[in-house]
Amino acid sequence: MIPAATPPDCPPVEQRRPLGQEELRQLATRVPPEASGQPRPGYGDRLQPSSIGWVTRAVWCVWIEPDPNPDLFSGRWRRGVDDALGRWSHELTLRRVDNPEDAQLRLWRRRPPRLGGRASWGRALLALQMVRRGGPERLEPLVEVLLDPGQRLEGLRATALHELGHGFGLWGHSDQPDDVMAASPGPSPPVDLSPRDRLTLRWLLGRPSLVGSGSPGPGSAETPASAPPPRSGPPAD
Repeated sequence: MIPAATPPDCPPVEQRRPLGQEELRQLATRVPPEASGQPRPGYGDRLQPSSIGWVTRAVWCVWIEPDPNPDLFSGRWRRGVDDALGRWSHELTLRRVDNPEDAQLRLWRRRPPRLGGRASWGRALLALQMVRRGGPERLEPLVEVLLDPGQRLEGLRATALHELGHGFGLWGHSDQPDDVMAASPGPSPPVDLSPRDRLTLRWLLGRPSLVGSGSPGPGSAETPASAPPPRSGPPAD
């Protein structure tokens, strides 16, 4: 179980708004250049940044969809999610929030819609927004993770670990089946982070990122915190 948020970590969101096209263009001009010729550890060379660079942060505000009618299946889903979050919490600071509007990553108990005719047990969707939390508005990710509850516990753990990896910034896949971010896991998908998973995440956390920066200029009119965010990156399974 990840701890509840303290105010300095996840203060309430006052306003959210999508990034305007001109803001996206200006932010893209501020993306720090990557040093050429330097190898990326782990499977870092298989990761892709967003249109405005790497999306990375060491502290995440996480919301988990509650079940108004708990039963055996919802309990299994929650155990799988809690176990996966616990594994990632050894590498990141995760704080639980009770209000989904205050989250940077939301976990939903639902089957992802088909994508290109293909079904999936889980999916992560990334949006980038300007968010105000009691001060100047700052760039934040908003990740929606959909996890199908109709899986066995081991499958839930593996799927949750994988989709959370995308959500925490690993937008790409490993070519090794023993990594939780493997594109093609073996017959027994891993249910704990491999040394390469940890190495790649630590490398990512050291990348320059515009996350947390202020607006580069005038944007669109503010929208209420409950406004649905546009996707700022491709979905990842």
